[in-house]
Amino acid sequence: MERGLSWRNFDFLLLGAVVLASAFGTVMIRSAIAGNEVLQPLISRQVYFAILGVVLIFLLASIDYRYWISLYRPIHLVIIVFLLTLTGFGQEAFGAQRWFQVGVLFLQPTEFAKIVALIVLARYFEVTRDQPRDLRWMAGAFFRAIWIIGLILLQPNLSNVMVLSVILAVMLWVNGIQVRQVVFALLLGILLLGTVITLSVLGVQIPGMQAYQQERIVNFVVPNPNDTFGNRYNVQQALIAVGSGGVSGQGYGYGSQTQLRFLKVRHTDFIFAAASEEFGLAGGLLIIITLGLVVWRCIRAAQKARDVSGAMLAIGVATLIFFQGAVNIGMNLNLLPVSGLPLPFISYGGSGLTALMIGIGLVQSVVMRQKELEF
Repeated sequence: MERGLSWRNFDFLLLGAVVLASAFGTVMIRSAIAGNEVLQPLISRQVYFAILGVVLIFLLASIDYRYWISLYRPIHLVIIVFLLTLTGFGQEAFGAQRWFQVGVLFLQPTEFAKIVALIVLARYFEVTRDQPRDLRWMAGAFFRAIWIIGLILLQPNLSNVMVLSVILAVMLWVNGIQVRQVVFALLLGILLLGTVITLSVLGVQIPGMQAYQQERIVNFVVPNPNDTFGNRYNVQQALIAVGSGGVSGQGYGYGSQTQLRFLKVRHTDFIFAAASEEFGLAGGLLIIITLGLVVWRCIRAAQKARDVSGAMLAIGVATLIFFQGAVNIGMNLNLLPVSGLPLPFISYGGSGLTALMIGIGLVQSVVMRQKELEF
């Protein structure tokens, strides 16, 4: 540990919000399993990963985040090797190769790749802080991110490609990208999105996209009202679960859609719907407020960081949590297409939870090496 390192700057409010979200997530996973004996071990695994995550937060907080920034090359290389290996030998699910199986555990390198991308980009914006904000500077940031983004796209895993693209865009914006470049990027993005939607609706196969991914877009844009048991089944059951929860919910362990297993993937993608059914509007708001508190404390850390790299780490973690949370909740409410992004700290997933805890640990490291936080 560094000489003279004071734990007075440690953000216990951030830690408390993370622990609350993780604890609530574990409680909801227990209910969402709905007595399924095959899924029963997931409860204890999530508890173990949560405890491991809290230990990692304190460990990483005690280490200067600039140490990890200085090791960006070997860290970057290691994750690229993992992603390359995953593309050829990973376990397949929903048309994508996403997991390595290690005993009874499933390791998702993509979740850790997002944290590595934050480190690589944070280092880039630190060393280029005095460079002009021209196309060369913007292309340099894109070049640093494209290795990880490209390998994730090959799985294919478009949802996490979107996450990293949004993180890159936010970092460029915070670091002073020119307005005309923003306008150009927005127009290009709108054109690309419009093309994908149009081709999907017309039934044209898009290179690099799986058929199920295009079907999700079509089901969201032009839903078939007669498709009761098809591709829209999960979304329909989620809406029923959220609506039936009312203000105070049906009670823990008494949600009909959840306990009767009408709601599928209820411990991962649709855990927000399960929570809203059993705890009502109050439970949904608790999740949103808790995640909002985590995002706010990360942004607060970025504002008070002593250097650009620290600020970028904190703003990157904030963007990651906000975007994934917003997309997952929007998906549960049928405001966005089904994407497969988990709800941060709430959904089941050891790799995802551990990676987020590492991100929070890096933010705490930034917090502890800045002046006193204002509350």
